[in-house]
Formats: sequence, C-alpha cells, structure tokens
Amino acid sequence: MGVSLGTRVAGLCLAGTVAVVAASCVAGEAGPPSGGRDVSVAGGLSNGGPDGTPRRAAGSSEPAPSWRPDGSGGPVGAPVPDRPSQPPPPTLAVPTPTPRSDRPAKDDGTPPPTAPAWLPPGPASPDTDAVPDPAGLYDRLRTPATGCADVLRTIPPLPPTDDWRLLRGLANGCLAVQGRGGSWETAARDHAELAGRPDGCKGRAAYAVLTGLLQFHAQHPGATVRLGSAPDGAPACAYGIAAVDAGPDGTARPGEVILIELRGTYFDHAELLRDGGVSVDGVSVPGPFTALPGSRPDHLRLTVTLPPLSAAPGTPVDVRVRYGGTEVAREGAFTLAAPDLTPSASP
Repeated sequence: MGVSLGTRVAGLCLAGTVAVVAASCVAGEAGPPSGGRDVSVAGGLSNGGPDGTPRRAAGSSEPAPSWRPDGSGGPVGAPVPDRPSQPPPPTLAVPTPTPRSDRPAKDDGTPPPTAPAWLPPGPASPDTDAVPDPAGLYDRLRTPATGCADVLRTIPPLPPTDDWRLLRGLANGCLAVQGRGGSWETAARDHAELAGRPDGCKGRAAYAVLTGLLQFHAQHPGATVRLGSAPDGAPACAYGIAAVDAGPDGTARPGEVILIELRGTYFDHAELLRDGGVSVDGVSVPGPFTALPGSRPDHLRLTVTLPPLSAAPGTPVDVRVRYGGTEVAREGAFTLAAPDLTPSASP
C-alpha cells in the first residue's frame, strides 16, 4: 500500500521532535555541556548562568526563582537541608530599682513618701567593757533593719536615765515607721516628756531624728517606709580637748595637778577613765584618772598629776588623750615651770 509524500514528511517531523525532547531531558539530568553553554527547552528554565544564578530561559514567561533569605542555595520552595539550631541571643536582665517606700504609688501617679533622715555617725563608741550603755545603743540603732528591735529588747522596762528613755522612744518610732511593730504612742510620749532636756551630742541627734519620725507620721498616717543608714558624713559629736587648766599663770611643774576638759565625748566616760591614756610632752601619765563631778553628758573633766619631764623650764608642752584607737591633742597646752627649790622649814 503506497504512502503519500505528505504522510512521510509528517512522520519524519514527529520523530525529530521526539528526539529533541529526549536529548533535552538527558541534558537536564547530566548538567550543561562541557562548553558551558545552556541547554534549555522552549518555555522552560535554564540550569543557570556562569555564576550559578538561576535565570529564566529565553522565551519563557515564568520568573526566575529566587534564593532563600538565609542565603542557602536553591530556589524558594525547594526542601531545606537540616542546619544546626542556634541558641537564642541572651536576654539582658534589667535591675528593678528598689522604692524608698513599701507602699506603691497612688493611682493618680503621686510618688510614695520619702523616708525621714536617720541617725548620723556618732562616732562609734569603742565600748571596751561590752556593757550596754546609751552611747553604744545609739551606735546599734544606726542599723535600723536590725538594730531597733535589738535595742528595744535591751532597754529595761523602766529606763534609768533620760538618755535610756530617749533611745526607747526612738527604737519604738523606728519599728513603727517601718511597719514592724513598735509603738507610736510610746515614741510620742517619750518625745514630749524629754523636750529640751537632751544636752549631749548623741542625745541631741537622737531627739532630732525622733522629731522627724513623728512629723512624718503626722503627715502620712498609716504610711510605712524602709529606713536606711545615714551616709558617713559629719559626726554628731566633735570630739577633742576643749581646754587644759594649769593654773592662773598657765604654768605647772612636775608633781602638780592639771585639769583636762574633753568635749564631744561619744563613749561611756567610765571606760576612758579606766582604759584610756594621757601623756604630757610625750611622757605617759599613770592612770586610772579621776573625773570631776558635774560634767555634761558629752563633756568630761579629768585631773592628772604631772610626771617628771625632761623639757627645760619655760618650754610649752603638749597634752594628748588616747582611747580606743583615737587620740586628740592640744599643742602648747601650758608652760613647764621651774622646779620648786624652796627648802622646807627645819623641824
């Protein structure tokens, strides 16, 4: 049976098309020819340019695939190979400021009340005998977190002196303003009954602080705050030698008695008289020493007998007092007189 020329031409065209498609599929699996030229199917995608960037083949209406945002190869939509997990970046902890009051701010934004001022440094008493006394209790009150309750337990139910009673009122106010007990009634009663009576440097400082606590309570009834230790600044007591009395003419000789007056004492006087030291022109004076009666709470007057000195008569000499690692001095306190050479009367 004869075959027409048209039918043979159509068959040849179909066979050629199939061959081209097969060649293209083989080329897509094996990659581009060694010559580096692209092999593409009309309307499809090329394997890529010389730099490996995918691109749309000539004649194709589809856009070229893009690379992944993380920089990995392959077009979007292709499976992503497993990558080691990275830990999240560390989170910086921001400290929360500690408020000065235990009460939060009001709804209208009003800040909490500021805590009243607390006790200034004394300085701290050496407390060489370890027996509780008002000077040492003042120092313990300077740590309000623990000292106020401790002092209140130490003070007897009937305080023996005004200084003890003042510290009782202050310890009660300290606890009450912090919401940890105490008694505003006791604090106010002791404050009222001691008005104008504290005359020592630590006593005056304690009374002023108690006044501030009561004023705070009157302005902010029911409010509580945390008290903080006062910064180390000017001390309540300005300790030093106020005067040295060697007689009307300001002279004295060995064997005579001189008077030394200390001001701003911040310790128990009995401790200095027993454990302190005095020197004149560098020569130690034997103790213990004697205090004159009538001294103020923060003043101490003691008498000493001059020892033999090597300084020449007419020489100004210094006086020094030591106690608990602190030494105060008064230079040129008096003038050394010539020894008394008057012969004694004959029997």
